[in-house]
Amino acid sequence: MSIKIMTAHEVTQKVFNKEELFILDVRNEDAFQDWKIEGDYFEYLNIPYFELLDGVEGILDKLPKDKEILVVCAKEGSSVMVAEMLSEQGLTVFYLQGGMKAWSEHLEPVRIGDLNGEGELYQFVRIGKGCLSYMVISNGEAAIIDPTRMTDIFVDFAKDKHAKITNVLDTHLHADHISGGKKLAEQTGATYWLPPKDAQEVTFEYEPLEDGKDVTIGNTTINIYALYSPGHTIGSTSFVIEEQFLLSGDILFIDSIGRPDLAGKAEDWVSDLRESLYSRYRELSEELIVLPAHFMLIDELNDDGSVKEKLGELFKRNHGLKIEDELAFRKLVTENLPPQPNAYQEIRETNMGKITPEEEKQREMEIGPNRCAVR
Repeated sequence: MSIKIMTAHEVTQKVFNKEELFILDVRNEDAFQDWKIEGDYFEYLNIPYFELLDGVEGILDKLPKDKEILVVCAKEGSSVMVAEMLSEQGLTVFYLQGGMKAWSEHLEPVRIGDLNGEGELYQFVRIGKGCLSYMVISNGEAAIIDPTRMTDIFVDFAKDKHAKITNVLDTHLHADHISGGKKLAEQTGATYWLPPKDAQEVTFEYEPLEDGKDVTIGNTTINIYALYSPGHTIGSTSFVIEEQFLLSGDILFIDSIGRPDLAGKAEDWVSDLRESLYSRYRELSEELIVLPAHFMLIDELNDDGSVKEKLGELFKRNHGLKIEDELAFRKLVTENLPPQPNAYQEIRETNMGKITPEEEKQREMEIGPNRCAVR
C-alpha cells in the first residue's frame, strides 16, 4: 500500500468539522508534551522516531484499524519513513506535509461577516500557533491587522478579492510571534501603524496609532477607532470597527485575559490591565463582537472555525472579567502565569527592527504554543 499526504489545510478542516483522527507523533516526548496538533476528537500516540528505527511491529497493537492515521514529526522526513513502514504492514497511513513546521505556519481564512454599507471582514486562524489576524475589505482597498510573518497569504487573498492593501496595523508590539506588519507594508506600499508607546525603541518609520484616530479603508469609510487599552503592553490598542466589532488584541480573549509580564512589567502594568478591562471596555456596547489576536484552546473555536463572541457574553462567563476584588485580580495576573513564550525577548527585538534573523531562525523562535494569556 502507498502512503498518503495530508496537508495542514486538510487537518485544519478536520479540527473545524470536529472529525476523528489518530495522530502518531514521532517527535521527542518533551516536544510533544509542549505542543501538539489539537482537535476535539483527535487521539494520540507519542513514540519517538528513534524507538522505531528497527521496525514498527511493536506498536501495531496500539494503532486503530478503523481510523485514519496521521504520522507527524518536526519537518516531515521522519514521518515519511515511519508511514512507509506502517504502510508495509498493511495500514492506511498519511503523513503531515511539511511536519509541525508547516502546522505552525498555516493560516486558514474564515469569513466573519459583512460590514455596514459595503465591506467584509475576514479572520485568519493560525491554527497551530493560536494567532489571529484580520483583513478588512472595502471598495477595492484592504487593511490587515496583526499580520503574521507569512505575508504572502494576505497579499494573495487581497489579490483574489481585487483589493489593494493600503493599511497595515499592529494592536501592540508582539512578543510571542514575529509580526509581518513592516514587511507587508514594504511589499505593498501600505501605511504601517503602530501604537507609539510600544514603538519607542523601533528602528523604522511608522504612523502613530493613537487613541481616537480613524483609519479609512475604501471609498465607503470604515472607521477603525483606536481605543487605547494598556495592560498586556503599555501601548496596547483596541480597534472598534463600525460599531460592530471589537478587535481586542491581546487584552481580552474568549476564555482568559492578557498577561502583563512579557516586557517584565507585570507589577507596573496590572493596574492598566484592570482599567482597560473593567472600565474602558465596560463603557462599550455589549453587542460588539470581540475578535481577539489569539486563542488558547481549541474549545474557543466556533463551529465555523472562527474565534469570536459578544462582549456582553464575555462579561458573563470570562473568569478574568469577574474578579471584583482588586487584590485578587492583581494576584491572578502576576502569579498565575504560564511559562514565557519561546524566545520572546528575541521576538520583541525582531519586531522592533533591532535584529533581523534568517528565515529558519525565525521559524525556530516561533516554535511552540502561544502563551499570551493568564491561565
